[in-house]
Amino acid sequence: VRFAREVPGLGAVVANDCSPRAVALMTRNVARNGVGELVTPRMADARMLMYQSKAEREPFDVIDLDPYGSPAPFLDAAVQAVSEGGLLCVTCTDMAVMAGNSAETCYSKYGAVSLKGKFCHEMALRIVLHSLDLRANCYQRFVVPLLSVSADFYVRVFVRVFTGQAKVKASASKQALVFHCVGCGSHHLQRLGRATSHGSGFKYSAATGPPVGPTCEFCHHRHQVGGPVWAEPLHDPDFVEGVLAALERSPGRFSTEPRLRGMLSVIAEELSDVPLYYTLDGLSSTIRSNTPSLLQLSRGWLNPLFSPSFSHFSQAKLHPVKLERLPDSSPAARILSVEPTLQASFALHEDANPSSRKRGLKRFPENPEAFWGPKARAKAGGGIAPSLQEKRERLQNKRTQRPDGAGLKQFPCKRFKE
Repeated sequence: VRFAREVPGLGAVVANDCSPRAVALMTRNVARNGVGELVTPRMADARMLMYQSKAEREPFDVIDLDPYGSPAPFLDAAVQAVSEGGLLCVTCTDMAVMAGNSAETCYSKYGAVSLKGKFCHEMALRIVLHSLDLRANCYQRFVVPLLSVSADFYVRVFVRVFTGQAKVKASASKQALVFHCVGCGSHHLQRLGRATSHGSGFKYSAATGPPVGPTCEFCHHRHQVGGPVWAEPLHDPDFVEGVLAALERSPGRFSTEPRLRGMLSVIAEELSDVPLYYTLDGLSSTIRSNTPSLLQLSRGWLNPLFSPSFSHFSQAKLHPVKLERLPDSSPAARILSVEPTLQASFALHEDANPSSRKRGLKRFPENPEAFWGPKARAKAGGGIAPSLQEKRERLQNKRTQRPDGAGLKQFPCKRFKE
C-alpha cells in the first residue's frame, strides 16, 4: 500500500501471503486506501509465485522479502525472479542464528558458519550477502550491494542483481573465511579466491594462505574459523549520497527523517575496504585498562601511521595495568609483555571527530517503545497468549533492573547483600 501511494510511476504491486486471513486483511487495506488498480493481493507460496514469474518471463523489478525469521527458503527463487539490474530487498530477524548462538543452524540456512564476537552484527550482514551471491551464481548471476543496515533486532540488505558469466568468475575472490582469536578478539580474513589483472581482463586463481599461524601472534590463544562471508564493501557510496540528497530535497516528508539522516551519515563515513570491526570497550577489557574516549582514541589513529595491534596504545602506559595481578596465560599479560613499536600521539586532530558527531545527528537507532524486540511467531486468528506476554515483560531487561528483594534467592550472595 505504501509503495502504491508513495512511489511515483509505479506500474503494479503483488502483495502475497500464504495465510487466508492475511490476504483478507490485505484486500481490506487495499480498498480502504484506494489503490486497487495498482495492488493485487495474492494467496500463494511466495516461492511458487516467484518461480512462476521466472517461467513466464515476467520478472519483478523489485522483490521485498520480509518473512518472520529466516528468508533462506525464498532466496533461490528471488535471485531468479528479479529482473536484470532489479532491486532485491531482504530482511532477516533470526539474529541469534547469525550472531553465533547456533553456528550449525546458520550453516544449514546460509552456507556459512557464524561466530560469536563483537563484530557479530556486521558479520550477519556479510553472511546474508554471501548467501545471496552464492545462490545467484548458480544461474550465472551476481549481486551488487547498495545498502546494508543493522537496526533494532534485524538486518536488512538492498542489492541489485545482474547476469554475466565473466563477472560471476570473480565471486570467489569476494568471499572470505574469518579467523577469530578467542583470547584477544583479533581477526583476520582469508579470501577464497584471487583476482589479478591480466592484460585487459582478469585472471582468477586459488588464494594463498592461511593469514595466521596455529595460535594468535599477540596473545597465543587459538583461533576460531567462521564464514565464508562477503568481504567486499557493504554499500554503494553514490547510492547512499543520493538518498541523503533526496532527504535534503524533501525535508519533513518522513517522520523518521532524523533517524534516516543519522544512520546514512554514519554509513557514508564508514571505511568501505575494512571488513568487521573492534569495539572500544572490548579492546580495553582485553588488556584490563581504563577505557579512553572514542574521540581520544581517534586522535591516536590519525596522527601516526599506527600499528594494527590496537593493544599497544599509549593509553595503557598512561594508566598502567598491574601485571602482577594477571595470570601469565591471560591475553592481557602476553600482549602487555611486548613493548610497542610505535608511539601514538593523542594531540588534537580536526579529522578525529566525524561530521555526523559534530552535527549531533541521531547516529544510532533507539528503541521506540517499552518491551521493544522480536515478537512471538504469529498464530492463526492473531493475538498472543497472556501467559507468554507476561513472561516476555518479566524477562525484559532482567540484567539491568535491580529487583526489590522479593525475587532474590534466600541465601547469602553478593547480589542478596546489595
